[in-house]
Amino acid sequence: MVVATQSLDELCINAIRFLAIDAVEKAKSGHPGLPMGAAPMAYVLWDRIMRFNPKNPYWFNRDRFVLSAGHGCMLQYALLHLTGFNSVSLEEIKNFRQWGSKTPGHPENFETPGVEVTTGPLGQGICNAVGLAMAEAHLAAKFNKPEHTLVDHYSYVILGDGCNMEGVSGEACSLAGHLGLGKLIALYDDNHISIDGSTDISFTEDVGKRFEAYGWHVQHVENGNTDLDGIQKAIEAAKVVTDKPSLIKVTTTIGYGSPNKADTAGVHGAALGDAEIKATRENLGWSHEPFDIPDDVLSHFRQAVDRGATAESEWDAVLASYRSQYPAEAAEFERMLKGELPADWDKALPRYTPADKGLATRKHSEITINALAGAIPEMIGGSADLTHSNLTEIKGSGNFQKGDYNNRNLRFGVREHGMGAICNGIALHNSGLIPYCATFLVFADYMRAAIRLSALAEAGVIYVMTHDSIGLGEDGPTHQPVETIASLRAIPNLTVIRPADGNEVSGAYKVAIASRKYPTLIAFTRQALPNLAGSSIDAVAKGAYIMSDSDGTPDMIMIATGSEVHLCEQAAEQLRSEGKKVRVVSMPSWELFEAQTPEYKESVLPKAITKRLAVEAAADFGWHRYIGFEGQSISINRFGASAPGNTCLEQFGFTVENVLAKAKDLMS
Repeated sequence: MVVATQSLDELCINAIRFLAIDAVEKAKSGHPGLPMGAAPMAYVLWDRIMRFNPKNPYWFNRDRFVLSAGHGCMLQYALLHLTGFNSVSLEEIKNFRQWGSKTPGHPENFETPGVEVTTGPLGQGICNAVGLAMAEAHLAAKFNKPEHTLVDHYSYVILGDGCNMEGVSGEACSLAGHLGLGKLIALYDDNHISIDGSTDISFTEDVGKRFEAYGWHVQHVENGNTDLDGIQKAIEAAKVVTDKPSLIKVTTTIGYGSPNKADTAGVHGAALGDAEIKATRENLGWSHEPFDIPDDVLSHFRQAVDRGATAESEWDAVLASYRSQYPAEAAEFERMLKGELPADWDKALPRYTPADKGLATRKHSEITINALAGAIPEMIGGSADLTHSNLTEIKGSGNFQKGDYNNRNLRFGVREHGMGAICNGIALHNSGLIPYCATFLVFADYMRAAIRLSALAEAGVIYVMTHDSIGLGEDGPTHQPVETIASLRAIPNLTVIRPADGNEVSGAYKVAIASRKYPTLIAFTRQALPNLAGSSIDAVAKGAYIMSDSDGTPDMIMIATGSEVHLCEQAAEQLRSEGKKVRVVSMPSWELFEAQTPEYKESVLPKAITKRLAVEAAADFGWHRYIGFEGQSISINRFGASAPGNTCLEQFGFTVENVLAKAKDLMS
């Protein structure tokens, strides 16, 4: 079809399409099909519906946009450029997928202002959006007053077939329906194509009926290619439904306008090529050179700048009025938006002496969460249906439920992966909320993709992981983490902490609460541990420190984490009584230790002392960096066993007697 006269709307939509086509072609890499097909719905959303300020991407009350189908990122980059975001210039569009550009191969929130969350692994984005909507609902319930609507924005998502195929989306969307998140609106790009070809080879379910079963409001726009008014009316109808999230199924043609590749897998993830681009230009009546945007098109898009400035100015007036009438609430709200923690919050951290009763570190965690929750009102979190095992409940607060969004206890159900992705969204709402979530340590594998994205996207989620070793006992090897700690330590930007007693638990939370840019994972025991004389809250931040020592140069160093530190302490005491010089080092966090100065690391683990024994009820993978080739370890490099926890620990050699024997053997 040769297009004759085009409306301004059609020109604007084609501008989105051809920025994507040209950028992908220049890079010889990318996914042009989705931007070409989804351009109409995206245009309607950004031009007619969404509130945002291009000159202040971080204005609090903006509507959030998530491109869950992150491979189609040129759609978002085109919109950011056209509407006037400084972060995405035309030069950045031309540098798509190149080193150092603000237009990477998938959207990255830490790289490109205007991008809310990091997407690409399919399904994660829609789950992040559930977290964004939960954050909005909580803050609205907490701060809004009858005469002052301070918090009032939507979370919009464009997702595709791949997102709906991934199981994690089902976890989060099921919860969203239960919670009735009315300000979550998802546009489903129903184009029937995935990488392998037509989706009918593997995906023939009725997605709309599934979402209806979840408790969502569902609509269908049958012609997503040209029915702009239909798309707009569907979004407006979705906004009217305040007690349910909304899914709008928008049927589109992937690669719309391409004469030979539209509606095929060939346009999904590869540049069109010169000949097909020429044919597409002719087909859509786009006579402009690559990256050339007509003045009337750009002028229309850039009206978003004035609209955004007006919207933010109006909201500033609301905030000023709120501040005058509710100064205490306004002060707390503005403190949270600045990312500032309450003054002296760390004074709430519990402190212990050896005279205090030994407890499981999961119990110390519960005590610490509740102590901090009183001092830090922005803490919010919960467990994947293990609240009374993980001990994560904030006492005195009810459950975050439909109609009770002001409460702080999140009930995720048995949805570990969705839980992690939702918490990423809460953290990336950039409103100061501090989310934590919990399960057994072994089930970190169920949420590993979300944990990895926490670390990549700079989301300061706190992961509370209990039952951290074979010491959990009778549930057996399916529930006993062995390799888990080592695998988590391999994730960049993730701080893993395994505390040894009550003071180290407090120290772990001190680190985690202060770390708003990166996630922290804390592993806790099921079994009780004594409080140690040499333990320190503040020393946890060093990653490793001397728990106890002998006078003079040590003959050997014992290094342990978590529940094994007290074994080394007892063994060292016996060795010292026999005239041996022994240093015990507690190493709750490898990552924090590696961040210290060379001088500090040398003071704790002098290179000259090569007789070293590492003790950890986990795989020995990675310990060579601290014990070298002359050192030894007491570890476990096989799966566990079903038996009482103490029996498991004894059978696998985690006893004072075995530590003594290994130490003596090493020194001999």
